Amino acid sequence: MFRFLSLSFLLGLLFLSTSLSAQEAHRRWRKMNQIRQDKFDLVLPEVMRENDIDMWIVMCREGSFDPLYPDLGEGYVASTGYYVFTDRGEGRIERAALGISGYLLEEGNTYDYFGSDLELKAYVEERDPQRIGLNYSRHIGGADGLSHSGYLELTEVLGEKYAARFVSAEKLVSDFRSRRVASEVAVYGEACELAYTIAERALSNEVITPGVTTLEDVAWWMKEQLFRHNLASSFGMPSVYVTGVRGILATSSDRIIQRGDVLFIDWGVGLMNMYTDMKRMAYVLREGETSVPPGIQNAFDQAVRVRRIIKETIKPGVTAKEAEEAVYAALTAAGFNKMKGFNQFTDGDVTDVIIGCHSVGNWGHGVGPSIAFFNPVRLGYEIRPTNLLSIELFAYTRLPEWGGKKLRVALEDDAIVTERGVEWIYPVNPRVQVIK
Repeated sequence: MFRFLSLSFLLGLLFLSTSLSAQEAHRRWRKMNQIRQDKFDLVLPEVMRENDIDMWIVMCREGSFDPLYPDLGEGYVASTGYYVFTDRGEGRIERAALGISGYLLEEGNTYDYFGSDLELKAYVEERDPQRIGLNYSRHIGGADGLSHSGYLELTEVLGEKYAARFVSAEKLVSDFRSRRVASEVAVYGEACELAYTIAERALSNEVITPGVTTLEDVAWWMKEQLFRHNLASSFGMPSVYVTGVRGILATSSDRIIQRGDVLFIDWGVGLMNMYTDMKRMAYVLREGETSVPPGIQNAFDQAVRVRRIIKETIKPGVTAKEAEEAVYAALTAAGFNKMKGFNQFTDGDVTDVIIGCHSVGNWGHGVGPSIAFFNPVRLGYEIRPTNLLSIELFAYTRLPEWGGKKLRVALEDDAIVTERGVEWIYPVNPRVQVIK
């Protein structure tokens, strides 16, 4: 199918990937400016004061940008530049860009002052901050943008007096990124609509012909949709995989999709610095079948029950660890079995479950509070309204059609935490899709 695309057609796809209209480009830029303004006005004062940081310095070098470079407005860095945020005890945080310039950054109207990187020492001395937050972290990659040489340079430029006041901005970065403003959630909803629509089209006869189409054909079709819509992705390649009695049999490979296959897609799109993470499931009908086999449908239904319990249990105002304990208690009371570890399911009739409800937003895996065993530090962070969570779960249920072996059903959709609890941002996975 897609394996035989001509060179000219591939070049045509490349052209499509660069064909963003001026009007659409301007629309996206305006939206990102609004997000930045709202975050600086509403979130930044709150999180700097909660973390007792008087000044936050984010250093960038030409060709080596901090992970928060898109959040802070990007711009042209000639050699070394700094975004500097200072709490001067007023209602807003003072913002300066030193050694960072450019039309898009300056016209965004989110910074108070533009100057030279050589001004940094005098700028800091005038404000005399007691605690200076820098982006270094052992636990959160997105808060670890400052290189070792950059740290040494800041120490040299500012001197021992201020170097003694350096602290990690790890928690500040987590809070700043994970507390969302309305303009940000609006963009995220737009990204989610694109993500689930493309995924559901991918798992259909529009794209798949049983016995002909390969897993990588589907993945490349999805990549083409990213090019067409000028989207990014936190997935290098969409994960299109077949699940069988021995677990995952193949992922985005040249394996041909066959009748009787259980297919999953795990992927996300990036739009205006917001990234989604979601899954979809499909079954390829065998000859003579008209619907999903009862055992597979039951396994999906059990996973949906798990999802409903998770959604109804998570509330704001507790740590992610406390939320995790509450979810597992509710699942156990409902008759499900909590697994000891990933893929460590039992042979019994009970449905085994493990959850990984991680932070999401500016990457497929975000930096905020995370109800997931693979984010142990952020299990200790408090869940707050406006946090975005990927409600991810894995439920293992026995199938009569597989001789009693268990099928792992993976469900994942993105949601926002509100004062009421967890609320979906878009229509979540409602069914096992059927491929004829």
